[in-house]
Amino acid sequence: MTKTKTLCAIGLIFFVVSYVFFSQGALGTQKHIDFAHWFNLIGAVLLFSFNSEFPKNRLGSVAAVLTTLGVVAHIGLCTIDFIMWSYGNNDIGRNELSEQISNTPSILYPFVIVGPSLLFVGLGVHALNFIKTNPIGSLMVVLGGPFVGLSYFIWNNGVLMLSSCIVFAVGLALLLFRKDVGTLEMENDGRPI
Repeated sequence: MTKTKTLCAIGLIFFVVSYVFFSQGALGTQKHIDFAHWFNLIGAVLLFSFNSEFPKNRLGSVAAVLTTLGVVAHIGLCTIDFIMWSYGNNDIGRNELSEQISNTPSILYPFVIVGPSLLFVGLGVHALNFIKTNPIGSLMVVLGGPFVGLSYFIWNNGVLMLSSCIVFAVGLALLLFRKDVGTLEMENDGRPI
């Protein structure tokens, strides 16, 4: 396994673990360290490595830009969430900061509303490169990503959010390790997949 694939796999693990925390709710109960957002931050940054592992064609170029913007937005969102977490039991301060962010479109849209979803969109566009050769993995990524957002923002359902993230991550893992499986089978019977 290459170093880049290892980084992608570790990123997927960290990303899913962050959603385990998010699905539990009550992130303010994390006393000493905001584990949820640290795992999310590290996972998102490592998911940037998918840009190196997936095809470098026109679709891949668009996907790489979207994925990169999504990673940057996740860094910004996690920074905002670290600050929110630092308020502890000070609901008044946290609400004032939340209101300030809501009244600042140049922060709200790129780092809270639109930007973080670009990570899911970018990786989903990358997955479209494999829709003919690996349809199951591709569909898991393409469908899992939007359901993460819908389950959080619309349905407010932690279990569905975590399940969607797992489907998304497993789909990416299937696409990530597709060559390893193909090489193994080619060695066994002499024909490529």
